[in-house]
Amino acid sequence: MTSDITLFVNPTAGRGRGAAAAQPAARALRAAGFSVRTVLGENAADALRRAREAVAGGTGALIAVGGDGMTSLALQAVAGTPTPLGVVAVGTGNDFAREAGLPVRDPAAAGRLIAESLKGDGGRPVDLGRAGGTYFATVLASGFDSRVNDRGNRMRFPSGRLRYDLAMIAELAALRPVAYRIRLDDGPEQEIEATLVAVGNSSSYGGGMRICAGARMDDGLFDITVVGPCSRSTLLKVFPRVYRGTHLGHPKVTVHRVAKVSLSAAGVTGWADGEPLGPLPLEAETVPGAVRLLGAAEKAA
Repeated sequence: MTSDITLFVNPTAGRGRGAAAAQPAARALRAAGFSVRTVLGENAADALRRAREAVAGGTGALIAVGGDGMTSLALQAVAGTPTPLGVVAVGTGNDFAREAGLPVRDPAAAGRLIAESLKGDGGRPVDLGRAGGTYFATVLASGFDSRVNDRGNRMRFPSGRLRYDLAMIAELAALRPVAYRIRLDDGPEQEIEATLVAVGNSSSYGGGMRICAGARMDDGLFDITVVGPCSRSTLLKVFPRVYRGTHLGHPKVTVHRVAKVSLSAAGVTGWADGEPLGPLPLEAETVPGAVRLLGAAEKAA
């Protein structure tokens, strides 16, 4: 393995923590004997192009410095290649890093763990989801939760998490069930009404909401969480339980474990790893062992 590795940096992650985090992570990696170069991009497309060039050029690892969005971008460059992925998690949500047992908002510790993994096991294989040609590591959201994302991203004020809190209040006021057509694996297409359908490669999204609490990144399967039609009062009662994962026992919630799912619904956008995938219909499939994740805990792989 080459000792030349690449830091893939989002300087704006975590309100500027991305740029600051790159330095202690790089120092830890250099202290371990690695040669480190940094890749930035003028925008997401340019950053991904540069990351793919680094992978094609034989970099020993691609290290995403930022939040779940930056990790998602890095996945598009390394998935299906021998190049392992490291994560220095300094974003707002950091769901992927937490799921994998990686340090959060401690870039020096993350750098040391990545160096140890590069010199040791070389990373553990973890599964990814793939939908419409895009890989995702956490959860594909559709329905109420994706509508909150849609609305929040249209808002210009306020900033940060408060924007999404207000978007959620607005969507609650307009709450209505979604008419889905859903196919699980190669079974028959079913017509259902649901508040949301979440496709989990791992358990959480939105900074710790364990919507697919039983999902694992090493079993080759999605956990599909379906929240049936419910009133605003029921949703408000169930919502706090999502952080503990205890909502799965509610009678309005069902879970399916499958390797492939197709979803169709009018006026619904799919979001994965906090990024828009595009309007439904979408088909998602698991890709077992799609990436080697540096420093991943045993439970994640």
